[in-house]
Amino acid sequence: MTRPAAALSLAVASLALAGCVYRMSIQQGNYLDPAAVAQLSVGMTRSQVRYLLGTPQVPEAFDVNRWDYLYYLRTKRLRQPEARRLTVHFVDDKVARIEKDNVIEPLYVPKDTPAAASADAAPATG
Repeated sequence: MTRPAAALSLAVASLALAGCVYRMSIQQGNYLDPAAVAQLSVGMTRSQVRYLLGTPQVPEAFDVNRWDYLYYLRTKRLRQPEARRLTVHFVDDKVARIEKDNVIEPLYVPKDTPAAASADAAPATG
């Protein structure tokens, strides 16, 4: 093989391999399991919330009656990272309000969970 042909084949091979860069997925925060989030309901205690969702990622530095669960995932080719936030507000050590931002809802909620019971008890509107 001549030198120009070898240099050309080396250049073509390097260009072909340039697109094969490994990009690692980056996952940070609390993974919010949709089934566990569906079981979360108003009136639960702090220990029940901690059992379902784990310890909150953001410490209680400014407001001891608020727990923030944050989740961030950036995969290989995804341009926009996936970010989720769940905030639980407590009054008298019981859940008073739940805020969800981009949290995935489960496809199926078993009938014995508090979320399914409250959905069944909700009045029909129409």
